[in-house]
Amino acid sequence: MATPNAHAVVTASGYERWSHCTAAPRYEEGFPERETSVYALEGTLAHSVCELYGRKYFTPMSTRKFNAELKKLKADKLWQDEMVKTAEFYRDFLKEKSNEFGAMPYTSFEVRVDLSDYIPDGFGTCDCVMIGGDTLRITDYKHGKGVPVSSINNGQMRLYALGALKMFAPIYGDTIKRVCTAIVQPRITEDVTEEWLTVDELKAWGEQIKPKAQAAYFGMGTFCAGEWCRFCRGNAQCRARAEYYAGFDKFVGADIQGRMTEAEMIVREQAECMGAPGIPPILSDAEIGELLIEAQGLADWLNDLQEYARDAILEGREIPGWKVVEGRQVRAFKDADKALEIMRGEGYDDAILYDRKPKTLAQLEKLTGKKRFAEIMEGQIEWPPGKPTLVTEDDKRDPYRPTGPHEFAGVADE
Repeated sequence: MATPNAHAVVTASGYERWSHCTAAPRYEEGFPERETSVYALEGTLAHSVCELYGRKYFTPMSTRKFNAELKKLKADKLWQDEMVKTAEFYRDFLKEKSNEFGAMPYTSFEVRVDLSDYIPDGFGTCDCVMIGGDTLRITDYKHGKGVPVSSINNGQMRLYALGALKMFAPIYGDTIKRVCTAIVQPRITEDVTEEWLTVDELKAWGEQIKPKAQAAYFGMGTFCAGEWCRFCRGNAQCRARAEYYAGFDKFVGADIQGRMTEAEMIVREQAECMGAPGIPPILSDAEIGELLIEAQGLADWLNDLQEYARDAILEGREIPGWKVVEGRQVRAFKDADKALEIMRGEGYDDAILYDRKPKTLAQLEKLTGKKRFAEIMEGQIEWPPGKPTLVTEDDKRDPYRPTGPHEFAGVADE
């Protein structure tokens, strides 16, 4: 995947953060770049594999050249055989979409686009650009398997589409009337989300975000904490984030409804009827809902604070009230193979020394591929109902509907 040789202050990939917290881009400049994680490096490699498979189908490439490039990618220490399957899924999706055009569309990969019409000095790289008839299609591949990312209302994808429109305007003029953005995440789901917009709708959206992008770029932004703080380099030391979570003090001392016994509830109700002062308020269902929403990022914030304090102490600085100690020691063999050999010499055979454990369904599926696995395991797979899980009301899944009260037996004890 192409790597920019310049650093943008306001980026398309950071849209979710700076569109909410316009102070974030300039604030982050005061903190060192975070080390690239192994997951990011794996994603970069997977992108390169996807690009290779895409170019093999859409552009002239000999089998010999394809195999030579694939061999180089396989030599990477982060290579995983699964990357072939995800690349094939990505290529097949693009192939399917290309067949929806009246004629073979123009298709290009890793297209660097200029976003400066909307975000100062902005640029980005589209994984795949496809143009045919009156339609521009932008497809992005994501290798992560943690959080599903939708293309609906996705600012990063919309910015990429605006950049592509500008880039190809000299060639296609105003013939492009519709834009479709799509995000492919084969390690999470085979369902690909798509967003369709007219060019006019897309450009109108672009005009709306300009003021925020300008404020973020020129350092005139305001702080606003929320779930978008997760990847901010200065999130542990951000005062706005601390104040955001410090707002929980309004709930301190309250007894959550349901934790009081029936007798305590009766006493409380009688006391309230008599106007007795000093009775701790019971949180209403509405307050509990508000607290749950506000608390979603609290654990992440605490983790960021702990990581910052640990690193600061290890660097020789002092965090009042805290110190770093050596964690619990766990015994380990200096040479596991040698240790097992000694046990064999004591008369223990491998049946005792090793646990035999079958691979999981997901691990077996990786061996055969999803399509073949579905064929050979037909009738052998079931989908037991999932455990009731609390989510926000905007979650797309249908509400849980138990068939009887027995289904909740033991849930509170887990």
